[in-house]
Amino acid sequence: MNKAVAVTPGEPAGIGPDITLKIAGQVLPRKLIVIADPELMRARARLLGIEIELRVIDSVIDCPGAHVPGTLDILPVKMHADSTPGNLNTANASYVLKCLDTAVEHCMAKQLDALVTGPVHKGIINDAGIDFTGHTEYLAMLSASQPVMMLATDKLRVALVTTHLPLREVGDAIHAENLAYCIETLHAFLRDNCNIASPRILVCGLNPHAGEGGHLGHEEIEIIQPVIDAAVARGMDIIGALPADTVFTDKYLHNADAVLTMYHDQGLPVLKYSGFGRAVNITLGLPFIRTSVDHGTALELAGTGEANSNSLYEAILMAIEYSRP
Repeated sequence: MNKAVAVTPGEPAGIGPDITLKIAGQVLPRKLIVIADPELMRARARLLGIEIELRVIDSVIDCPGAHVPGTLDILPVKMHADSTPGNLNTANASYVLKCLDTAVEHCMAKQLDALVTGPVHKGIINDAGIDFTGHTEYLAMLSASQPVMMLATDKLRVALVTTHLPLREVGDAIHAENLAYCIETLHAFLRDNCNIASPRILVCGLNPHAGEGGHLGHEEIEIIQPVIDAAVARGMDIIGALPADTVFTDKYLHNADAVLTMYHDQGLPVLKYSGFGRAVNITLGLPFIRTSVDHGTALELAGTGEANSNSLYEAILMAIEYSRP
């Protein structure tokens, strides 16, 4: 039997609570359990003028079925300080992480089918003295797994070999073992979760023009191409190493299932340009399905009613789809 899907709204001063409440009014094929402070959600619903029945629960077990529009089940985690829309507070940084801890605990115990995360504010978490580089890395630490970050729209999937690194550190972080793992993990997800029998993956080079035959760098020759050749020898449909400035053209994309890029800003600007607000962040390589919105906390929109909930809606639908037994 399908279990419920967990939602963590993220930073309490941002738009995460707003868009979660908006989603609660829509028809969804699976029950949602929001892991948050009930008082935060009640206060934000009053501010936004949203009529909703908020039901505090003490267990996620035996919560199957479909979501009932206009209701929201909340597994409570208490904030450490009151939250005002748009005003960050370091006192609530540990609350944000506690919500994630709770969600992962239940997902790891197979009591919830998937996790959908709202936007967090990395800066305020770090200002609170907590070393935090992002959801992807934090969830990997909690689950002792190696993640692969991918964003997807209805027309394009882009995965990353490295995630939230300063650009000057990217080259040193790309090595054969990690690249091979990313290719294998992406290939398995496309085959097993997306039901693509023989996925075609395009792999970018690291350097301009994919190294220009060694004139603009040697990573393609020494690391990237040998890994691609080995994957092809194992029967995978992998094409590369391709120049990143031309891979996102119809010539290459029309028959591709995903693009694997070497670093964050090599692939995500293109994806977000083509589908911002509808894209979904998916973490591959975890022992549970995790999806997320493609945007940040948008503090200036918090509590105004103007925040767009499309990305969260798509993230929930993808989490439900990919977690089907």
